[in-house]
Amino acid sequence: MKKLCLSIIWRTTCIVALTANISPAVAEETHIVAYTETPLTNNDRDHWSFKPVAAVNVPEDAFPEWRRNSIDNFIGHTLAQKNLTPQPAAHRYALLRRLKFDLLGLPPTPEEIAAFVESDHDDEAFEKLVDSFLQQPAYGERWAQHWLDLARFAETDGFEHDRIRPDAWKYRDWVITALNADLPYDDFLRLQIAGDEIQSDDESATVATMFCLSGPDMPDINLAEERRHTVLNELTSTVGEVVLALQIGCAQCHDHKYDPVSQADFYRMRAIFEPAIQLHRNKSLGVLAEQQPFEAKSHLMLRGDFRSPGPIVQPATLRVISRGDAALAGIPVAKSSGRRTALANWLVAPTNPLTARVIVNRIWQLHFGRGLVNTPSDFGVLGAEPTHPELLDWLAGGFIENGWSIKKLHRLILTSAAWQQRTMLPPSSTDGEAAAWKKSMQQDRDTQWLSRYPRRRLEGEVIRDTMLAAGGILNRKTAGPGIRPPLPEELLATLLHKQWEVTGDKSEHYRRSIYVFARRNLRYPIFEVFDRPSGNASCSQRGNSTTAPQSLHLLNSRFSLEMAERLAEFVTAESATLDSQIRLAFLRTLCRPASELEVRESLEFLWDGANQPNHSVTPLTHLCLSLMNCNEFVFVD
Repeated sequence: MKKLCLSIIWRTTCIVALTANISPAVAEETHIVAYTETPLTNNDRDHWSFKPVAAVNVPEDAFPEWRRNSIDNFIGHTLAQKNLTPQPAAHRYALLRRLKFDLLGLPPTPEEIAAFVESDHDDEAFEKLVDSFLQQPAYGERWAQHWLDLARFAETDGFEHDRIRPDAWKYRDWVITALNADLPYDDFLRLQIAGDEIQSDDESATVATMFCLSGPDMPDINLAEERRHTVLNELTSTVGEVVLALQIGCAQCHDHKYDPVSQADFYRMRAIFEPAIQLHRNKSLGVLAEQQPFEAKSHLMLRGDFRSPGPIVQPATLRVISRGDAALAGIPVAKSSGRRTALANWLVAPTNPLTARVIVNRIWQLHFGRGLVNTPSDFGVLGAEPTHPELLDWLAGGFIENGWSIKKLHRLILTSAAWQQRTMLPPSSTDGEAAAWKKSMQQDRDTQWLSRYPRRRLEGEVIRDTMLAAGGILNRKTAGPGIRPPLPEELLATLLHKQWEVTGDKSEHYRRSIYVFARRNLRYPIFEVFDRPSGNASCSQRGNSTTAPQSLHLLNSRFSLEMAERLAEFVTAESATLDSQIRLAFLRTLCRPASELEVRESLEFLWDGANQPNHSVTPLTHLCLSLMNCNEFVFVD
């Protein structure tokens, strides 16, 4: 009986050892608790996102007069199948405003509006404008914020003390610079995973690795091992979520309930990063830096408990994607094992079925308001199916062939007829156009088939920048530590001492929103009411709430009133008559000419206001404040 029990124990240990990539003898010697990794099946790999990116033939034109590039072949083909009709292009005013907000996060100037509308008969004017905007420094500032949301970026630790990370802003500036330079996305990822290994003599490459350690942390925690465990798990989960759109963090404590990701998969991938995590008590996280030689063993943590180390695991990639041997052996370089370089190369290998699909989908989402896959950080079994799977693969394949260039992808999307469609039916439409519109509203309510362009609200950062730009006071200074504009007194009263020391130079208060200090436990008020994420976790889709504090903030906050006063001062200085002041205010806020009815009603409003006694705010300021509170001001058509 004793021999039988020992035999059973030995066989169980062998199962553990084989699945965890250790020898049975070592397992027995270290008294490892049993863990059996479920083998993968062909069915596990049959999910659409785990299949290789397919070569796709572009469909024939369904709407040849509407089509502008190959994207429209795919969109038009699906619309025709669903008996839907695409919409014609938006008006030039709306199209210019949409384009500049999409690429730069700023409103077009009156001069840009005039030049674009006058070029109405120039077929290449729009394409030239796209190229021009892509070369402006503001492009990187706009698109960096999208990536920082994914990277859970903040300049503080979070938790109770929310201590400042003095150098965190360097990572934000690195992202802006990389995007402006159109750093190929494969290199963009490589440097954030292994910049210190790839370019060991380049400080900026090491700064890029702050991506891995941008999450919240508790430097004063008593148990150093608990802190290390938490940081490593959060880091590994974020890489899986952001780069691969897989929720591998669900496998920290047990095998993933739905996706073919085991607990051993998670800890093998975590082992890749272990040598690079050097933590010091009461010191905030910074960059990755390898400990060499690194002799500690990597373990699977039973039930996700750092006090319960299980089988020893070796660094490896995810089995379901690797399809062959997932073991990962880095090529050692000076002061580093090379593990993370090997991981980065695996992530961006053309054979990896996820990385290109994921980033192409994210960029599509940010241009259209929803992705071709509407769960941008979950391509797993419970994630959404792609609405246009052939288009997704065609874009992903082309993205790789075009050198992983994000700017080329922008240009392709923005010059499509699908992106340029109008969002509203004009009053002058024909009966046929009205019927097509009605069908679009009934059968494509969520615009998933893109039978029209989806109307979208601006983010809080863009609303603030637009108010600063409208008033002519936007400070275009770039880079450097985050700035702290004044906060309402009632909010300051809730903070600890010196948690928000207002920047002394007042001109700094009017810099772009991406340079406003990002405190994890306190979001700048206009950002918070308009759904900015806290930075405590990766955010792939911001909320889109409609709440009373939003309208109250735009109408009653000190900031809104100051911006209205600045705009009133600007139009008064630029225009001599009330009529011209009204027209300029409309151009600078709504980016279109005021109608004659709007001018008449605005004049009546100003005349009535001038006859009211004891005004602390001028009627023109009230008009400017009203324009900044229009739906048209905060929504993009």
